[in-house]
Amino acid sequence: MTSPRSRALQLPTTGASTRRVFRRRHRPARWRQAAIAFLLGAAGTGLMLALLQLPDRFDTFLLLSTALANLIGGVQQALWGLVQLLAVVLLVLAAIAALGLVVAGIIRLVRALWPQPSRRN
Repeated sequence: MTSPRSRALQLPTTGASTRRVFRRRHRPARWRQAAIAFLLGAAGTGLMLALLQLPDRFDTFLLLSTALANLIGGVQQALWGLVQLLAVVLLVLAAIAALGLVVAGIIRLVRALWPQPSRRN
């Protein structure tokens, strides 16, 4: 006797598959691939030529050292701000702890001074 669970489950088929998911993609035409390759090469060459002219127009080392100094200064300011924020958080935590200790002390004092109920045996 075969149980219904032993059969493999299959999805129903609806004849011709019209889904584009499993179809192979068509390759673009060769002339289009060649044109894209030439355009990419021309863009790369133009960018390299523009980068080669930068040292003539700017003092590259001065620009680089200024950028690094600004970056280091910015990181230093960010770290100093982080240290100050951490100090404020620690002060707030200390204030909350002090308030909690005062409240706990008052509660203990009230319990100590409150009359005890008489125990009947």
